[in-house]
Parts: sequence; C-alpha cells; structure tokens
Amino acid sequence: MRQNLAELGISHSQVEKLQEIPFERLIAALVPAQKKAGPSSSWFDRYDFGPVVDGVVLPDHPFDPVAPAVSADVPVLVGGVKDEMALYLAPDDKIWNRTLTEDELRARIALVAGDYTDRAFDSYRRLFPDATPSDRLITILTDSNHRLRSITLAERKVAQNRGPVWLYSFDWETPLFGGKLKAFHGIDVPFVFETVDAVDSTGRDAGAYDLARRVAATWTTFARTSKPDNDAIPHWPAYNVSDRATLVFNRECRVENDYGHDERLLWKEIAHA
Repeated sequence: MRQNLAELGISHSQVEKLQEIPFERLIAALVPAQKKAGPSSSWFDRYDFGPVVDGVVLPDHPFDPVAPAVSADVPVLVGGVKDEMALYLAPDDKIWNRTLTEDELRARIALVAGDYTDRAFDSYRRLFPDATPSDRLITILTDSNHRLRSITLAERKVAQNRGPVWLYSFDWETPLFGGKLKAFHGIDVPFVFETVDAVDSTGRDAGAYDLARRVAATWTTFARTSKPDNDAIPHWPAYNVSDRATLVFNRECRVENDYGHDERLLWKEIAHA
C-alpha cells in the first residue's frame, strides 16, 4: 500500500484522497508500485491488492505458515481447474496461436523456476511429450502457481489433525475456440451451480450436462452433510499426505492418489529452495 500511495503522490495522512482519483489512474499505478514493493513475504499472496494482516481485524495470514486455528474443525473442499492459466495467457498471440518456440518456452520458465529452469523444462517435455510449448507453458504456470497452493493448503489442513479436507482437480476441457481455452479459470462455476445453459463457456457440450449434475450433487451434499460422498461420484476419501487422494472431475470422474506426483515434488522443491 505504501508504494501505491507514493506512486499516486499521496501521503499516509491523505488516504481519503484515494476516493477522488479516477479508476484508470489507480489501475495504472499498480504495476510500477508492485515492482517497487518486490515479492511478497507470504508465499500465498499473488495479487496486487488484498486483505492486510493488521493483527486486529485480520490477526494472521490464512493458511500461512499454518492452517488457522479459528477454522480447525471446519471441513474444507479445495482444488482448482487443470489449466487455470489458459485464460490469463489467452491475450498472448504466441500462446493463443500455439506458436511459442521451445527456446521461448525455456525463457518463460526461467521467470518462475530460476536455477531449476532446465530441470522444469526437461520434466514437462517428458511428462507431456505431445504437447506444444504453448500448452506446456499453460500447464507449468498453472502447476507452479494455483495447483501447488491448493495442495499446500490441503497439507496444512491435514497437519492440524482436526477437520477433514478433500482435494479435487477439475479437468473437463471446453470445446470452444477449438479447445484452446482447455479447462480454464472459472470453467467449473456453471458446473457447481448446474447452470451450463446460462453461460456460453461449455459450448453446450452433451457431456457438460452430466458432469454438471455430478459436480452440483457433490457440492450440495458437502454443504448439507460436511462430506462430499454421494452416488454421482466414486467414493472420495479425505486427503492425507500418504495417499493424497484427489477427485478428478472429467467426462469420467475418478479418484487418483497423488495426482500429478512429479509436478508436485518439482514445484515444492523450487518453492522452498
């Protein structure tokens, strides 16, 4: 916040002036202020603005460095979609047109993997040999950002040994735009609310309706009973650090232990290097 105020030419005693500044100028100040601020001290922070741990209203950072005691007994569902970053990278012509080269991919990986760039590059080429460099970048940036945080949250919840946590991955890919958006950020929302007809993110694909029924049944069952198990999905065990059971939502739903094992170990090592 200090850097944002400085970028806008406002002192701490003039914060009320923020209400007078045009929206466009507030947004324009974000990037230069973020560069001045540098990386966050919290691994879970990834946004320009967010709640501030002030020790009073928000006494601690949720789930960092441990799961919060205030919700220790509360059951949790956590997960994400397989290709979260596909939507954020869509404006990049080289990603959208799938023309990114192997050398350009390596350079992009270096921004998040640093000294581990070659290892990450080789690992994803081995894991996804038929994928284009553009598709591999989508997967890499999703795993290193969104997915690893979901796993870490689940692990920290398990470490409390109180309320259970269930981990999922939503892998259904939309056929829109020739499949270029894949399982993009937010694609799961109309499935949770069983409103695939109300949006145009699924292309009204026939399989979307059946999956929406399964996802909606799972979320409503969890809301009513504090457990997600229901007849629409396979038995879904709570997460633990031995089996790491993960429910994969797709055209065929399945439970897979330690889903994305190699990717998890790689990014854990990089994150804590």
